[in-house]
Amino acid sequence: MLDATTRSGGTATATPQAAATELAAALGLAVGPETAVAAPAVPTVPRTTPAARLLRALLSPWARLSLLAVLLAAAASSVLLFDPQQLLADGWPPQLGGATAAVAFAVAYGLCTVAFVPRPLLNLAAGAVFGSQLGLGTALVGTVLGAGAAFGLGRVLGQDALRPLLRARWLKAADGQLSRHGFRSMMVARLFPGVPFWAANYCAAVSRMGWIPFLVATALGSVPNTAAYAVAGARASSPTSPAFLIAMALITLPALAGTVVAWRKRHHLRGR
Repeated sequence: MLDATTRSGGTATATPQAAATELAAALGLAVGPETAVAAPAVPTVPRTTPAARLLRALLSPWARLSLLAVLLAAAASSVLLFDPQQLLADGWPPQLGGATAAVAFAVAYGLCTVAFVPRPLLNLAAGAVFGSQLGLGTALVGTVLGAGAAFGLGRVLGQDALRPLLRARWLKAADGQLSRHGFRSMMVARLFPGVPFWAANYCAAVSRMGWIPFLVATALGSVPNTAAYAVAGARASSPTSPAFLIAMALITLPALAGTVVAWRKRHHLRGR
């Protein structure tokens, strides 16, 4: 407002001090008795609680990778106590039978693959316990379950920490192959033995391969090799039978073909 006015000919005029006060108030300035001083803006720094810092540390990429390593070490140690070779020697527990036994075996199969138990051993056990046809179906279900579990663990717990480490040329080449041609690459890995099952799972998880191509290629590409081992396990009591000999041939020939392909492709990967 005006502090003082002089009226001359009907016109009101504000004093300079009053005008300055009004202007300072309109601009949001703190006005003292003599001068107008701008009120300093105090920056607000968001406070981080200890619980939030702890949560961020636990969810960091390297913390999740450490958790994955601990889980896999615990799973591998449990295999020593479980001793899956007893399935071949003693057979399936007699209290489980029919569909319940098949479901239980498929779940146990999947968990064993996550714990680095070799699939050929599990496929032989499936054929020996359930026969050729049911053993094949049970082993395939367990294969997909185990592959999906390993892929999920690697994708959630390991991908963010491991992707920045892919600096070597052959690692970048393998990652690019899996990321761009996921279905085809996984089909080749499943059809031709040589790449360990668990290694293919975790390599695919670190890459940018999608879930659907990975699972479908795993299911389709695992059929021939799984069927051969299931038949061999079912006919192991008669090793001279034609079915057993054909199964062994179907096991040996893809292994040799995979070795030849890997030998020819090694220069291609190194040269990228």
